[in-house]
Amino acid sequence: MTGGLISLILFVVVIFIAVMFILSFVPVGLWISALAAGVKIGIFTLIGMRLRKVKPKRVVEPLIKARKAGIDVTTNQLESHYLAGGNVDRVIDALIAAQRADINLTFERCAAIDLAGRDVLEAVQMSVNPKVIETPFIAGVAMNGIEVKAKARITVRANIDRLVGGAGEETIVARVGEGIVSTIGSSKHHTVVLENPDLISKTVLEKGLDSGTAFEILSIDIADVDIGKNIGADLQTEQAVADKNIAQAKAEERRAMAVAEEQEMRARVQEMHAKVVESESRVPLAFAKALEEGRITVSEYYDLKNIEADTKMRDSINKMTDPTKYNEEE
Repeated sequence: MTGGLISLILFVVVIFIAVMFILSFVPVGLWISALAAGVKIGIFTLIGMRLRKVKPKRVVEPLIKARKAGIDVTTNQLESHYLAGGNVDRVIDALIAAQRADINLTFERCAAIDLAGRDVLEAVQMSVNPKVIETPFIAGVAMNGIEVKAKARITVRANIDRLVGGAGEETIVARVGEGIVSTIGSSKHHTVVLENPDLISKTVLEKGLDSGTAFEILSIDIADVDIGKNIGADLQTEQAVADKNIAQAKAEERRAMAVAEEQEMRARVQEMHAKVVESESRVPLAFAKALEEGRITVSEYYDLKNIEADTKMRDSINKMTDPTKYNEEE
């Protein structure tokens, strides 16, 4: 193999590698597709996107879609929105849907809504086709103590002007729930709510619950109304049980105090009995001292003992003849 042939083969290989590198770096196929769709975009613009770490396909395809729909957007607008972390394709779809629905929506507004984290396409679709939000069963208690549960269906439409900074569906559900509880609570009898469930929707709608939210409430319909527990009776029962427990505790306290007082009185009786015994033990000593000192004679002492014996004998006879009386005295 001659040197010239080897050089030619090396040259062809280098050219092939260079062409493959250019084709992989420069989206020629995307550039041709743009030209075929009537979108004029320079090849160096696509190369610049590569250098700025922008995927040309994410910008060129939405641009083609927008131009075909008659929406005037520039490459710089789409590229800057992509670099900001937005969804370019969804923004263009939202602009096309808004144009078809005759909704005045600019690219800047649409991009701001997308960057705010809202689904701008869904918002545009909801502006045309309102959405129904169904609440769970919300319980309220009427003035007569009966619990009433109500479920509502809220028909809302997206408000494009309030999408940025406006509250979401959770706020709508919470406000409607508050209105349902307030309406049920202001009813004197639960039958009023059962007979006129539309009273709830009328009262809730009058409060303007959609202020500050990203939606406009079109209607609130009560889907279902159910009776719950008798909250008033349950509360009275619980109060009665609590009062009974308090009364029992106080009675137990009084009983304990009475038992303690009784024990104290018994102790005092035993103390007094001990004192009596102690005093009685001093009587013989007193008699002995009196005899010794001559303040009493022996005959007087025996006369006193005879009187005591006579008294005890009479008491014994009375016990035998009339035990009932003795028992009463005991």
